[in-house]
Amino acid sequence: MKESQFDTCVIGAGPAGLAVARALAERNLPYTHLERHTGPGGIWDIDNPGSPMYESAHFISSRTLSGFGGFPMPDHFADYPPHRQILSYLRFFADAYGLTDRIEFGVEVESIEKNADGTWTVTRADGRESVHGQVVVCTGSQWYPNIPELPGEFSGEVRHTVGYRSAEELRGKRVLVVGAGNSGCDIACDAARTADHAVISMRRGYWFIPKHLFGRPVDTIAGSGPHLPMWLGAQRIFGAVLRVINGDPTRLGLPKPDHKLFETHPAINSMLIHHLQHGDITARPGIARAEGRTVHFTDGTSDDFDLILLATGYVHKVPVAQQYFGDEQHPDLYLSSFSREHLGLFGIGFVETNSGAYRLFDTQAQLIAGYIHDARHRLRNAERFTQMIRADRPDLSGGLKFVDSPRHTGYVDSGALVKYLGKVARDMGWRTEGQPPPVRSLRAVKEGSAA
Repeated sequence: MKESQFDTCVIGAGPAGLAVARALAERNLPYTHLERHTGPGGIWDIDNPGSPMYESAHFISSRTLSGFGGFPMPDHFADYPPHRQILSYLRFFADAYGLTDRIEFGVEVESIEKNADGTWTVTRADGRESVHGQVVVCTGSQWYPNIPELPGEFSGEVRHTVGYRSAEELRGKRVLVVGAGNSGCDIACDAARTADHAVISMRRGYWFIPKHLFGRPVDTIAGSGPHLPMWLGAQRIFGAVLRVINGDPTRLGLPKPDHKLFETHPAINSMLIHHLQHGDITARPGIARAEGRTVHFTDGTSDDFDLILLATGYVHKVPVAQQYFGDEQHPDLYLSSFSREHLGLFGIGFVETNSGAYRLFDTQAQLIAGYIHDARHRLRNAERFTQMIRADRPDLSGGLKFVDSPRHTGYVDSGALVKYLGKVARDMGWRTEGQPPPVRSLRAVKEGSAA
């Protein structure tokens, strides 16, 4: 049986879905919130089936700059909170705003379909259907691993890090980690401490940014200094600081970066350099071929391994609505949120950028809710924004020339995106961040937690 509700359907109760739910609730907009897991938190719940979370995972942006607007992370959190603190924050956030009780848990969405009248039919895995005026897809971008084909034949175990959980899995093994993104660096450090032999392979050089400078989280220093052009402030001055701190990366076997700082996502990691300096792990370039248990690298060296872990990232699949989102790697969304072709379809969490995500999610959610509110009330700026969705293509590079790779096809500079989102919000009269929760609601949540 098909129910007709004509509200907004929010799919997913991770950080993006929670931000959207709050923004809609703040404006008293009706919504239906569906989540296939048993609780909120998305990938940050390590017990959520299919989550890529692992025991040593921490936030790569500091708690100071990572909370949702109106709801900062607690002062007692670590500078870079571990995954369990992040999950507790998200669930506390959901409770404080009364979002948890409105989520339908254990409900998996099978598909969404656009109707002739512009509404959307949402079909659940059990066959139930409902009709909605809008759909916001917040299913996340780290569920579907990008698995490259290894040249040659490797007779040991090969798997993607999406299924990695604990350093204990590496004990007694010769381990090769392929990829130097932030999770790859974390897991390589796990291997350095636990495996019998550890190697990290990377095809290109990366900039390694320590998590702290002068005793402070590095992102708080970048945000508190004078505003300088990207080429001067971030790239030239900060790049020079990193060269002083880390020295010549090639002396540790790391490839020299073939790009300027922030032209790809840097590795925010303080420990990989440490383990390389102490011989706990070895750096190698890309893989030339595998033969049995032996892996040959492009520099002519070779080594034997029991396990290859592919830290090679994810594709932005949206199986519930792939036909509407298009490209699996980079959906073409205006401001990384609004479908250009399908009115009433939105997505959050499918942006590749060079900073933390939660404040960005919050701003995107506020713009989506502002647009839905004004469209429901038939305000003139809603139609003006509809035209912008279709035609406006701002330059969000921030003056950076991003690395030429499939991942960076839709990459944007966070500073440029946030600045433009702010400009649009001001023009439309919309907020860019959520409000603090009602005091009585927050007090009730705290008392419930204490009990």
